[in-house]
Order: sequence, then structure tokens, then C-alpha cells
Amino acid sequence: MGVPAAATLIFTYGTLKQGFSNHNLLQDLISSGDAVFAGSGRTALRLPLVCGPYRVPFLLNLPGRGHRVSGELYAVSPAALARMDDLEGISRGHYERRPIQIQIHTDDDAETAIVEAEAYYAHRSYAEAMWRRSGGEGEEEAYNCYTEKAARGYVKRKDRPQHLTFLDQIRLFVSSGSDPTQPEPVLL
Repeated sequence: MGVPAAATLIFTYGTLKQGFSNHNLLQDLISSGDAVFAGSGRTALRLPLVCGPYRVPFLLNLPGRGHRVSGELYAVSPAALARMDDLEGISRGHYERRPIQIQIHTDDDAETAIVEAEAYYAHRSYAEAMWRRSGGEGEEEAYNCYTEKAARGYVKRKDRPQHLTFLDQIRLFVSSGSDPTQPEPVLL
């Protein structure tokens, strides 16, 4: 059961990773033959990984800030990519899928290789505001890995206020000094 040659390599860093709330989508895609786990790696460049409203993780396309972020790689079919784009709200301006370079370890773990992949970044319309809201240049406010500890307080989509769109929730989060629906940030 392999993914077609037209597969896209996707880097996941948050809720799509194994053990997190949206990984069930990837499990479904793997079961149907539309995705294959391709290994683990970390970003070749430093990028901010922050938590926004409801402890939702956001990778910010602000190279040179933050840390090298760890995550998982999946080779996905065009059909799987469409389902992932829908989950990530590409057409609604939630995230944008963009190229990323990922450093992976080879099988013998003696050297590393850089692969070209794609990742879901916070949409450019609010990424800079999200960085400022998360502490700006304060490295301690960016994560190098979305862990169970970093995700503490994560609220699933179905349990969030339904009268607000996700973009409304993001706007409220970035415009406020605190998020009353969330516990204080957990520093790693």
C-alpha cells in the first residue's frame, strides 16, 4: 500500500502529529492508502512555533526567529492533501500551505539530509500579530516542539464557542493582553 508518485511531503508540527487530537485524520488517510509516515525531522531554519487561542499551535513564517521545530513527515496523495487543506482552513484564511526545508536523519543516523516539504503556517494576515502577542522576540515564548505539556488546555474545535469564526477567535486573541479562556502559557 503506497502513496502515488504525485504525493506531497507534508511536515506536521502540532495537532496532526501522533498522539494529538487531529492525528485521526492522518490515521484514516494511512488506512485508505492516501498517506504514509515518512519519518521525523526538524526545520532547517529557526521558525516561531507558538500557541494561539485555545492552545492551537501556529508555525509562523518568520525565518530566523524562534527555534528549529521538531515534527513528523507524511507523504500524502492529492486527495489526502485536499482533506488536510480543508482541516487547516486554507480556503478560509486560517493557515496557508507553503514550502519548508526539513532536516531528517538517515537510516544509519550518521548524517542528516535536507528534504523539501510543505507545512501549514499561520496565515500571513495575522502571523506578525500572533508573534507579538506571544511575546515577540522573547525566545521563551516560542516552542521547539508541540508537546503534551505545550498542548495543555487545548480545546477541540467542537468545544469552542460556535458563534465566533476561528478568524474572529484569532483576532480577539491577538488584540487582547490575555486570553481568559486559557490557562497561563506553559513554558518548556
